[in-house]
Parts: sequence; C-alpha cells; structure tokens
Amino acid sequence: MSMAARLGFAALLAMVSGCPALAYDAGAGQAKAEALCAACHGKDGRSQQAAVPSLAGQHNDYIVLALYQFRAGHRPSALMAPIAATLTDTDLGNLAAYYSALKPWGPERSPGASAGADGPALTQQRNCVQCHGPGLAGQDSVPRIAGQKIDYLTAQLRAFRAGNRGDIDGNMTSAASQLTDREIDTLADYVSGLATP
Repeated sequence: MSMAARLGFAALLAMVSGCPALAYDAGAGQAKAEALCAACHGKDGRSQQAAVPSLAGQHNDYIVLALYQFRAGHRPSALMAPIAATLTDTDLGNLAAYYSALKPWGPERSPGASAGADGPALTQQRNCVQCHGPGLAGQDSVPRIAGQKIDYLTAQLRAFRAGNRGDIDGNMTSAASQLTDREIDTLADYVSGLATP
C-alpha cells in the first residue's frame, strides 16, 4: 500500500477510534449490516458460509481497516469492493460499532490430531502470536482469528503468501511468504478450532 493510502487510513482510523463510543451508532450499523452484510456474513455476524468470515465481536479498528481497504481498492474482492464503495466514513464507524459489540463467534469444529499437536508451536515459530496475541484473539487493527472458518483462513494465508491480499503494513505478507502448503493447512486447521478467549 502506498504511503498516501497508509496516511489516509491512519487519519480515518484516528477519526473512527478516537471519538467517544457514542459518536457512532451501532443501531445504524445494524440496519446497514442487515441490508448489505447479513446475506454473506450471517445474522448477527455469524457466517454460515465456509469461505466467508464471521464478524461478531471482531475488533472495531480491524473492521474499519478491512472496509477501508476494500473501498480504496487495496484489498481486491469482486464481491466486497462494490459494496464497500457505497459506504461513507460514518458507515464504517457505525458498522464497526455494531459488529464489535456483538458476542464473538465460537469454533464450529475441533482441530485434527496432527494440527492440534503441531499448531501451538507453529503459531510461535511463525510469529502469529506476536500480533494476533497468545489466544489469537487479535487486538486493535489486528483481527481475531481464533475459531474463524477453516476455508477462509486457508484462502487468506494463501493470498498473503502469493502477495495478492491487501496488507497495510506488509507484516502478514512477510510472515506468510515462507509458509509451506502443509504449514498453511496445519495453521488453518488449528486456528479454526480454537475457542475465542
């Protein structure tokens, strides 16, 4: 992402996260989510589609970041780009206020035996826990990934490794660049089975 795009996002994030909680309207966010998001991301932000992430309880700043990247064209998506293009900065804040206030999703599956055994060490070796936290619950603009859909996690790790996934600071592209197919499968399997802390 260019320096101008990073500065634009930083200004937007400061506006959205730096205002009092009441500055954004979770009710308006809910109405917008029901109209634009629920068909794919599910009622109350709990996706029923394998390749679509759940959003309930996701971090406020991450939701703003993701929507900003889709809207600005820094995160390619034939489906999300036209939806995000219709959103104002206030919409981003309202949607983030709504989704971040919901109870986080839980895992729908348990990891396989091999992933359960190898996953914890791999999250340490590949520095997943440095940004996403020890329980992979995320923080600020770093997403909660614990318990997320396995197909979604696999696709995102592969896209980061290929260098064609929006990445505001390059950290995920760098982290994923050396992952093998087996490591991606192990990480996605393990992380998708983690309970949200």
